[in-house]
Amino acid sequence: MGTTATADADTETETVTAGVVGGSGFAGGELLRLLDGHPNVELVQATSREYAGKSIGGVHPNLRGRELRFSEPSELESVDVLFTATPHGVTMEHVDEYSEASDLLVDLSADFRLATEGQYDEWYDGHAAPEYLDVAEYALPELNRENLGSADIIASGGCNATATLLGLKPLADADILDGAHVVVDVKVGSSEGGAGGGAASSHAERSGVVRPYAPTGHRHEAEIEEWLGLSVSFTCHAVDMVRGASATCHVFPDGPVSKKELWTAYRGAYEAEPFVRLVAGGSGSYRYPEPKAVAGTNYADVGFELDPGNERIVVFSAIDNVMKGSAGQAVHAANVALGFEETAGLEFAGLHPVGSP
Repeated sequence: MGTTATADADTETETVTAGVVGGSGFAGGELLRLLDGHPNVELVQATSREYAGKSIGGVHPNLRGRELRFSEPSELESVDVLFTATPHGVTMEHVDEYSEASDLLVDLSADFRLATEGQYDEWYDGHAAPEYLDVAEYALPELNRENLGSADIIASGGCNATATLLGLKPLADADILDGAHVVVDVKVGSSEGGAGGGAASSHAERSGVVRPYAPTGHRHEAEIEEWLGLSVSFTCHAVDMVRGASATCHVFPDGPVSKKELWTAYRGAYEAEPFVRLVAGGSGSYRYPEPKAVAGTNYADVGFELDPGNERIVVFSAIDNVMKGSAGQAVHAANVALGFEETAGLEFAGLHPVGSP
């Protein structure tokens, strides 16, 4: 395997071959969309047991007109980079096969997000291939960029964890979370439940709700606590939108914190980041982060307010759960690992106005 070079009149562009396992789901569809338009990627395969033989546009209507058809997962081709958008437990069962078929494996499930077998025993149902946990790297470049270049396996983060971590990590790095009590409330769209969904995800049941689910013990807590180095009180609500994850984090620090300190922490963390925008109480209708403003993009909007009377910091962060919280994050991490421009294939800035995300 390896990269190939294609040249036009004046430039030479390095190109890699890519495949997607599990391309019929929401995250898989976003991967296909992103890779189809990526300047450095030749998308050569997408697999789906259910839709083998059908065109990708027949499943994802935004991809109509593309010639690629789904193939059986058993017919896996060798590629430079393989993206797996499968349910939890699948990639760990096939990791030997997937690794043999690719130079770089990028997994969108939870199979390699955590560091130890003990964490999977506690938060999931154990792990079928714990020997690979030491070689897997967390995908979120804002947290783990320096380790992606040498990775053989990259694990895309959970969407709820991604929104939360992007909001809180600058405070952790500035030691503002030392001794703090942190309460996180995340509101997510129905696409988080996947294309298969379930009774609770049907439109009649989902429409109009603000429904708590996993009020305690959500699995994404493990990622958050691992990267922040402290415990958080974490709750999720399902709300009436399709795309989006919005995290509101209430931080009760151990001592006084000034607005200047907050700006210093957030600007220091994100001023050079291509996909994080600070949105902290400006003017207009969108004064704070909200999912509608980032729908379809790989951006994360992050903001904060200081509540001196209650000795509280309120942090807001908003992402598109299928993009920055999944497929977009995976492509961003792959760009870093492969030495491409970080923004390659991810330049879409969203739409305004737009309907429900």
